[in-house]
Amino acid sequence: MTRLPQIAMLSDGRRLHLQDGPIDLIVEARGDAGEVRAAYEAAARRFTGLLDELCVELPELRKAAQRGNCALDGVVARRMYTAVAPYAADGFITPMAAVAGSVAEEILGAMLNAASLDQAYVNNGGDIALYLGEGERFSVGLMDRPDRDGVMQTMKVDANDAVRGIATSGRHGRSFSLGIADAVTVLAATASQADAAATVIANAVDLPGHPAVIRQPANELQPDSDLGARLVTRDVGELSPVEIAMALESGAECARQLFDRGLIESAVLRLCGDMLVIGTRDIERQRSAPPVLENAVHA
Repeated sequence: MTRLPQIAMLSDGRRLHLQDGPIDLIVEARGDAGEVRAAYEAAARRFTGLLDELCVELPELRKAAQRGNCALDGVVARRMYTAVAPYAADGFITPMAAVAGSVAEEILGAMLNAASLDQAYVNNGGDIALYLGEGERFSVGLMDRPDRDGVMQTMKVDANDAVRGIATSGRHGRSFSLGIADAVTVLAATASQADAAATVIANAVDLPGHPAVIRQPANELQPDSDLGARLVTRDVGELSPVEIAMALESGAECARQLFDRGLIESAVLRLCGDMLVIGTRDIERQRSAPPVLENAVHA
């Protein structure tokens, strides 16, 4: 019997909350009231059972991706594989690196198939699938850490941009990271692509062997982690300005390569208060710490 997720409108009356196990989505659609209602009903229908679909293929999803050799069947699982496949030849990566963005993308697709909307987004823990009708714009607030208040920078995406996916990875997030970045936010054509790229770039922000970086095997922290015994970052001690710059430049070089390959539109890398921006995206710095935006993304 399919487990029923939690589905409810939030107190603002505008946004829909969908939660099932580790999947926790905030959804908002704008447009004609009837169309918005149809979109939310479609989102709820598609969300029901989605986690079960992924769990059926979980052992395969936790295996290293092999480019050109996809043994997955589900539409979301195959989307996850497609997002990570460009990185399979360069190092270890599993389809799980794109799970949050792929789920967000699937729910947004169900909404758009059912309704005509002006704007919509599905926010899966900071990984966002986005739809913008003609003339629409979307603001995103960037945060270094989810346990701190205040938005440090903002980005705007408009309907003419190629960006329809936003994702963040780093050592303060829900998933383990091989690198030391506080956060790496990526803008890409889709949420699944952004999710995979953010993981790869965040792993590249690193100082291998540095004594101030505390690491631990992933499977000691989470026995069923797709990272196995690979060392993940648990804490980062004091780093000099030169060391911070070195770590950021390592990630920035990775981001530049992905930009040149057309895999990302832009990336924002943050470590110990320093920031690098790759691509042509305009970043607006906040002079104070305003309340967290509803579209804030963090590691």
